[in-house]
Amino acid sequence: MTSTYTGRIAPSPTGLLHLGHARTFWTAYQRAKNGTLLFRNDNLDPHRSKPEFIEAMQEDLHWLGITWSKPIVNQSERLPLYKAALERLIAQGDAYECHCTRKDLATSSHAPHEDEDDEPIYNGKCRPQKNSLSSRPERSGVERPPHLSFAKTTYPFRIEATNPIHFHDQNLGPQTFTPQKDFGDFLLWSRDGIPTYQLATVVDDAAMQITEVVRGADLLKSTARQILLQRALNLPTPNYFHCELLRDEHNIRLAKRHDALSLRTLRAQGITPAEILARF
Repeated sequence: MTSTYTGRIAPSPTGLLHLGHARTFWTAYQRAKNGTLLFRNDNLDPHRSKPEFIEAMQEDLHWLGITWSKPIVNQSERLPLYKAALERLIAQGDAYECHCTRKDLATSSHAPHEDEDDEPIYNGKCRPQKNSLSSRPERSGVERPPHLSFAKTTYPFRIEATNPIHFHDQNLGPQTFTPQKDFGDFLLWSRDGIPTYQLATVVDDAAMQITEVVRGADLLKSTARQILLQRALNLPTPNYFHCELLRDEHNIRLAKRHDALSLRTLRAQGITPAEILARF
């Protein structure tokens, strides 16, 4: 690693951190040893993000030996950045209004997971022709379109290309995903008036000058989506390192529902950081 390396950890304060988080964040910490590691609090979900989880995840990470540079970045304080990105995408014809119900879309604004059908291929019900979306030329200072509402309306990203998206994962090797086969138009903005994981992550990774993203292998497909967003917004694409997922005795990927394997529970049982790290 060089001194120009900038990585990040980005937990969501919607539950206690478990062993799977610990391994991913420890990997990020180790890969940033000779660079910079930033902490981003992905607290956009107003219903599930809790102050007690923010405090717990900081304590648990420090207990494990993970430290970071600079103050924590809170996504909830960065809504203007996400709105500006959405406005630009709409003005370019890369995003559009959708009035489908939650049931129609069957999606959510938090990070997708491998064991969920995160975003089925969109049926195109609200998808207009691209040339009818906007007649404005692309430019850096796009004004807000007059019809744009940030509440009670969803905004999908319009996928035109069907060429495969290739990227080399620093851990898992070459990856290929094909738009309209592996995924279709995906949400950028939810009906709750908040950006989705895909949009917020792309905007923040660029603004924070992240050079490598370390996260779980359940987000490989999201990387392909985010590469399309980066291209549309003329943002750099960082390197990616996806960690293999930890699973329980039933071969189910660890999730925040696994309270018995949370760092807080293991700490209370007298497990030491060294014993946890030895499992990785």
